[in-house]
Order: sequence, then C-alpha cells, then structure tokens
Amino acid sequence: MKLAIHNWMRAEPLESTITRIAAMGYTHLEIQGTPENYNTKEVKALLDKHGIQCWGSVTLMLEERNMLAKDVAQRQMSVQYVLDLAKMVKELGGSVISLVPATVGKIIPDARPEEEWEWAIAGIKEVYAYTEANDLRIGIEPINRFETYFINRGAQALALAEAVGPNCGVCLDTFHMNLEEEDMFDTMKKVGSRLVNFHVADNNRMAPGMGHLDWMRIMSTLKEIQYDGVLSVEFCAPMDRTPANPYPNSIDTAPVGLSDEQLKFLQDHGSSAVTEEFYSMLTKKSIDTLKPLL
Repeated sequence: MKLAIHNWMRAEPLESTITRIAAMGYTHLEIQGTPENYNTKEVKALLDKHGIQCWGSVTLMLEERNMLAKDVAQRQMSVQYVLDLAKMVKELGGSVISLVPATVGKIIPDARPEEEWEWAIAGIKEVYAYTEANDLRIGIEPINRFETYFINRGAQALALAEAVGPNCGVCLDTFHMNLEEEDMFDTMKKVGSRLVNFHVADNNRMAPGMGHLDWMRIMSTLKEIQYDGVLSVEFCAPMDRTPANPYPNSIDTAPVGLSDEQLKFLQDHGSSAVTEEFYSMLTKKSIDTLKPLL
C-alpha cells in the first residue's frame, strides 16, 4: 500500500502542497474535485517534477450538485460534473473517482426511496460507462448521517455498487465508519474486493494517531482482504475557539486564496482556514503514524 493525501483541507497553491508532501514521503495526491480550476497539463508537469502521482479525486457535491434531484436537468448537470472530474483524473494519470451521489449537507430527501435509488443507479451508470472505457474505478463513498441521508454505511454503498456494475467499487472512510458502522472491521471484510479507495482520519477527524482508532488492526484488516491500493489521508481538523485550544496557532485569520465556496465547505465540516504550521503538523503526523504499518 502507498500513501496519498487530499489537497482540499487547506487553500494554498497546489505546488505548495505537492512540495510539502513530496518532502515528507508521500507518493500520491487525491486532487480536489474542482476540474474547472485545473489545467491538467500544468498539473501533470508539476506532479512529475516532484515525483508525485495522481491517485484520483473525490466529488465535491455542493450547492446544486445532486444525482438524486427531482429535477431532470439538475441530475444531468450533476452527472456531467462527475464526468468532467473523471476526465481530469484520466488526464492526470489517476485511477479512482470517490463518489458521493447526493449533496453534502442535505439531510432531507425530496422523493421516494425507490425513485432516488433508480436515479442514483442511472446517473452512476453514465459515469461508469466512461470509467470502464478509460481504465478508471468508481468508489461509492458512504459519509455520515449529518452530511447526507442517502449512503451512510458500507453495506449501502456495496448494494449500490453491485447495482451499477461488476467493476463499480466502494470507498471507505475511517472517520465515517467510526460514526456509522456497528463494526468497521466487519464492514471492511464484507466490502472485500470491491474496496477501491480508503480514506483515513482518526475518530475526531484529526490526523491518524491523534484519536482512539486502532490503526494496527485497521491495517491488518486491509491486508487480510488483500487491499493493495492507496491510503488517502483526509483529516479535517475541528476548530477550537476557546481558551482550551491545545493548538493556539491553528486558525488562519487572514487566509489567502480561499474562496467563499471553499470556506463554506470547510466550515460545514466543522473546520475552517488553518495555518500552514498546523496543517504541516497534521500532514506529518499522518505519515508518521501510517508508514510503519504499510
């Protein structure tokens, strides 16, 4: 197994992120799901310069993006967004699309369960046709009930993947599993060979090793199911605005290059703009915890 990290947790030039992770020993990047923001030729050259490979990307299902929308045009727009993201990953030489079908932050459905299920299958199948033709894998990702009402557990993601096609997979996330699964290790085993991506953060969504998750058992379970892909670090540090804050230099009060959409996404996840010092510490703690267990 190898180590990747996402780049959506801090707004900074992509080269700053890539330079940092290369120096720390990461080998892969799971790039932010904003294909409109990247020139893939320039990004690929930057990755190659630092010896980093693109692992894939994760959908940012924000605002009107929703594969379960009642409105046909909205569903099709959402499918097109995922297709654009898949094209970006292909051009960067990546492998996986981590897919959350519904709007993040939307916890009340608009339609009957059977309608939404069919819309999800139909939309993902459109993306699946592209990924199958371009040697990419979809990993349907369950996230917790406070972020979506639709796919919260591995069994649900597995059922949806099986309904889409034989090569459609699942992406599991340790933070979300800790909240939603009766037994995360049993879930990992049930997903088995359908596991195509694995996101890692501790139970408090800090870096691995800064909470109470059993990383040795997590890693041994991955080896037991013969997962040989990438562990993709995706901490999202909760912000402490009280005198009890153990990391007083964590909050960036004057962030540069942080769009309103990015800030809202971070705040919706209980985080905010973080300082480079704090972010670097979390990035290093992640690899220091995980690398000896690979």
